[in-house]
Formats: sequence, structure tokens, C-alpha cells
Amino acid sequence: MSYDIDLAGRVALVTGASSGLGAQFARTLASAGAGVVLAGRRLDKLKALRTEIEAEGGSAHVVQMDVTDKDSIAAAVAHAETEFGTIDILVNNSGVSATSRIQDVTAQDYDFVMNTNVRGAFFVAQQVGKRMLARAKGAAPGSFTGGRIINIASMAGLKVLPQISVYCMSKAAVIHMTKAFAVEWGKFGINVNAICPGYIDTEINHEHWQTEGGQKLIQMLPRKRVGQPHDLDAVLMMLASDQSGFVNGAIIAADDGFAL
Repeated sequence: MSYDIDLAGRVALVTGASSGLGAQFARTLASAGAGVVLAGRRLDKLKALRTEIEAEGGSAHVVQMDVTDKDSIAAAVAHAETEFGTIDILVNNSGVSATSRIQDVTAQDYDFVMNTNVRGAFFVAQQVGKRMLARAKGAAPGSFTGGRIINIASMAGLKVLPQISVYCMSKAAVIHMTKAFAVEWGKFGINVNAICPGYIDTEINHEHWQTEGGQKLIQMLPRKRVGQPHDLDAVLMMLASDQSGFVNGAIIAADDGFAL
């Protein structure tokens, strides 16, 4: 038996799409036929990614969104649906971190991480989910009832790591948030799941892996390697597809076994 995942006719919103995993998620969904809405603050990066996706035959639209601002979220989602169509898939990817020992964490550090990773993720999912709910209840038009919400958590939400305590706490909250949404919205055909990536080599951290500290960390990993963004493609596609109809509230570690 083989599966051919075709997302033609679906619209996917990816937050934090300007770089790293968000950009890879957008490319992967577009290559499967989805129209992709690229959301983030860095419009120049988003526009460059749109050009890249369109050059490959895909379809993409750019919206500016600051996930720490509820009004920005609402405006971006409304604009995306008006210009591009109803959102069927949300990849809730925006995230930040701050490194310090617990005793040195400032209020600014705490708010910086929590406002993006928890508050932002919650209100993006709420805003998109309310529209999915309206369609599922027949109160709003749409060709696809139900939906797929994929929250990007982290293996740091499953295993506490030193010097990024607030980040770990925030991603643990995203995991519990995923389960809460799944319980309330599953009966409407809205499947809410989370991916917990391990250490992934992206343009943001690539140089770190070449340093002495980075190499030391790699030697502590189960298979002494970091992942590549495309290593998450399979789990992303499964959760975004119609074939994942029986998967709801799942927390899927894609960390090469590090959290075990």
C-alpha cells in the first residue's frame, strides 16, 4: 500500500515562515499542492520565500503578523482568508528562546519567551480555529469542514534542559495547550496535534554546530548528529493530510531519541 498526499485545494497558514523550520514547512506544504500563507514580521524574507515557492510552481501569499499582538493576528488571518481563501491547515510555528540560568532570568526575558511561545501560539490557534468551527457548524462558507492545527513544540517541552528553563516551560505549555484544544474541538473534525523537534540544523544556529560547544553537544546526542529541516517533512505531511483523521491530541517527538 502506498499513500500519495495531495493537498491541492487546501490553504495552509504557517507562522514564523521567514526562516528556519517555518520556511521549510511552507516549502513542503506548497510542494504537495497547498496554497501557503506565509506569516511573520520580516516581510522581505517572506517575499523572497514566496518568489522561491512560485518559481517551483507553488502558490504563496504573504501577510505580516506579530503573534504577540492580538489585533495583528486577527487582521492577518482575516486578510489571508479574504485574499487567499479559508484556512484549512495551521502550522503554529513562531517561537523564540532566551538563554540564562534560572536565578538570572529577568521579567523581560520571561515575557519575551512566554508572550511569543505560549500567548502568541494560543491566540493564533484560537483565531484560526474559530473560523474552522464556524465552517464546521455551517455558520460560515467553506469547501472543507474541520481542519488541521499543528503546533510546533519542542523536545525541550518533554525534557528539561539547563539554561533555557523558560523556553522549556513555554513548550511544555504548548504541549498541554494542544491536548486542551484537541479535547474541545475534536468533535468538530478539527484535529490538533504537536510536533516536538529535537536539535535541527538551520541557518539560525548552523554556525553554532561548528564551535567547540556545539560539537560537544552533538557528542551527547543519542546518534551524535543533529537533524535537518527536511527530517520533519514526513510527520508534518501526515498531520496535515486527510489520512490523519484518527490522530488527534498526539504529541509526536521528532528528536532522534533525545528525550527518551
